[in-house]
Formats: sequence, structure tokens, C-alpha cells
Amino acid sequence: MKQRGFSRRSFLQLTAGALGASLLAACGSSEASQPTQTGSGGGGAQPTTASGSPAPAVITGVTLRVVGTGVTLLEPIREQAEKDLGIKLEYDVNDGPAAQQKAATQPQSWDLYDQWFNSVKIVWGSGNAAPIDINRIQEWDKISPMPKEGKLTPEAKEGDGDAPYRILYVQPDNTLGSIPTEQISMLPLTFNVDSFGYRSDLVDEEDVDSWAILFNPKYKGKIGLYSDPSTGLMDLALGAQAAGLATFQNIGNMTREEIDTIMEILIEQKRAGQFRAFWNSFDESVNLMASGEVVVESMWSPAVTALQVRDVPVVYASPKEGYRGWYGGMMLNKNASDKVLDACYEYLNWWLNGWAGAVVARQGYYFCIPENVKRHLSQADWDYWYDGKPAAEDLLDPFGSVVAKAGSVRDGGDLVTRVSNIAVWNSVMDEHQYLVTKWNEFLAS
Repeated sequence: MKQRGFSRRSFLQLTAGALGASLLAACGSSEASQPTQTGSGGGGAQPTTASGSPAPAVITGVTLRVVGTGVTLLEPIREQAEKDLGIKLEYDVNDGPAAQQKAATQPQSWDLYDQWFNSVKIVWGSGNAAPIDINRIQEWDKISPMPKEGKLTPEAKEGDGDAPYRILYVQPDNTLGSIPTEQISMLPLTFNVDSFGYRSDLVDEEDVDSWAILFNPKYKGKIGLYSDPSTGLMDLALGAQAAGLATFQNIGNMTREEIDTIMEILIEQKRAGQFRAFWNSFDESVNLMASGEVVVESMWSPAVTALQVRDVPVVYASPKEGYRGWYGGMMLNKNASDKVLDACYEYLNWWLNGWAGAVVARQGYYFCIPENVKRHLSQADWDYWYDGKPAAEDLLDPFGSVVAKAGSVRDGGDLVTRVSNIAVWNSVMDEHQYLVTKWNEFLAS
């Protein structure tokens, strides 16, 4: 495969444009064996903690500042990590655009950046991140091939756009690419696939196997969409291509001409009343579907499960064209040094032991080392979330609420089935600034 490199210099303009766009978007918004200790500590056997991670090196008293989103910056994780590592964690929880903006423009405010791979270009381009040395990542070799090579299995689709492996490795010239080195831009941790949800009591089964449903006139005025310009557009582009309205060489990195084409289609469809609402938050997406105001909607997996627990007949689609994938992880601040740097690596390695991955698994997210998660999950949880089997009992989320009822089955099947069919990854396109300008025109039309 041809090497694709991303340099800091080549992303200076992209960084500025994307940050401005992110701010606009924000303002517009109304988830084995015991690990062995390495890194800053001494050698020899180490006692393990309640979560199963090794006792840390001497980093007591260090405060780590982690900026990110509520997807992974969860109180149960913070509390357990502090208990296991003897450090203090300050979680700065934001929405995605705000977290990215802080990472790229306020390097003095964070030590670790916990977000998604589609923001790597922006943060790396800002010059605020340092490479992560995989020699200090104690279970690097156990991380699945998906973020390293692009596929979980040889038969799987790679997907267009910012697949993690394409921007994972720091090259000798400080660009990012897919050729393996001993330095990485972001430590891959959690991932999932997204699609659209639909009301099974109000939508015909024959229409739900394709993204084309977003343009089906049968559901005119009943379509809900995500307002984010990047992911929202990808869902619509998948729909337009499936419906035969447009074609794209790479949905994850459209040209200006392709952006113009899809925007003309979208403005025409919007003016004709095809789309009912654009949601900005998790709660908005849930309420739109629960009320019946929309019957087909771009959604996140936890929103679907939240509705199913309330007995709202919502199904998460498995479109034949493929899902939209995302991968999360952490980046290291270039200013981290001495004990703070050691503590950063201890925290990264603590995450890999699987305890935190089991917490996010109970929200529907997968983890980069599945076998490590398995030892922290009940058999019922593992069977449901990873193996796609019926829930043997009512399953709880990290906060004690029922998230899956006994007998229910996860839409889309098991891990391998779901992540082998990714059409495109969440991405920051080369023409991101232009895209956001056109997207705002579409929203205002």
C-alpha cells in the first residue's frame, strides 16, 4: 500500500481552519494474563491492585490533567485509577470540538489528550503532542491488528478516511503514516461502529438495510441527522451514494468538487422537507426518536440501547454498504517530563490492563485488547457485548442502570461481524475548512 504521510507543516492551514470550524460547531450546538510492570519502576514481581493492574512505580503525589470527552472520562475510571496508581487525576470533560480546541491551542492546560483518531491530524499539526514510545507500553504487542494494520481479520474492509493505522506511526521526518516505527501519535484504546437507528414499528423492514433510507421519500419529514459537519456529512454521503445520487472516490476525504455536489443535493432535499431535525446532543437524539418526531436517525450506539431499555422499538441498522467507524485513544503532551511523564505512561499502561475497557464495554464500546477486558466482565456481559449472544440477565451500565434487558441481542451481531464492515472512518478531510463553510450554508438553507 502506498505510504501516506502527514506533516506538521502541511497541516498548519488545516489546523487553523478546523479549529475555527470546531468552535463554530460548538457554538452552534443549542471499552489474559496479568500485565507486568515496566517503564519508570524497578524490576521484579509486583503486587497487583484491585483492578488487576500492577502496583505503580513511585509516582505518588503527581497530578495528571486529562482533557477529553465524557465517552471515556468517567468517574468510576478516575476513582479506580487514582486508587491503583496513587496519583491524582483531573478530568477536563468537554464536547468533542471543545476538547480538540483545548488540546491544539492550550498545551499548558493538559498532560494527556483523550479523544478520537480523527482529531490526531489537528493536535499533531499544532505541535503540542509528543510521540509515545511503544517500548514503554507494556502490552503493545497484545493490541489487536485493527488500529495497527487496518483490519481485525484479513477479510475485513479497511474503510475510507482516517483509519487509525494511516496516522498512527511517527515517521523519521516527524510525519504520520502507516509504516511501523517505535513511536506513535496516539495510543489506541476504544472503538465502535455507528450507523442509523429506526423505529421498527414505523419503518418497513425492506428499507432498513441501506444508508439510502436517508433519502427515501417514504420517510420525508421524519429523518433526523447529526449536526456535526464531519460525521454528519459522511452519513449523508453514504446515503446519497447508496441511493445513486452521487459517487465519491473517497468519502473520508472528499474533493471540493465532491463537496459541492453533495451540498447541492442536500440543500435541495432539505428545502423539499426530507429532513426533520438536526441533533446536537445525545439527549436530543434520544428524545427525537422516542417522541416519534423522527423515525430514522443517525445515532450513537448508547442512544439506541437507552431507547430499547425504555421499550421504544428502535433497532440499530446494519447497512450493507458498511458502518462509519471510530477509534479513540490518548496523546501525550510534548511538555510532560520527569515524574509527570512517568505518570502518563503508568496511566496509559493501567488503561491497557482492561479494567477501564470493561467499564466502557458496558456502554457498548470495544477495547483494543479484548482478552484483557474479558477478565473484568461477567460472562453475561461478555456474551452480549462482544459475542452478540442474547443477554442472560438484565445488564447494567457503569452507573448501575439497566442497559440491556434479559433476552435482548445486540444489533449487528458479534465484534468481528460488526467491525469487519466499515465503509468509512470518522475523519478530518484535507478540505475540512471548506466543508464546514458549505455545511453551515446547508444548515441555513
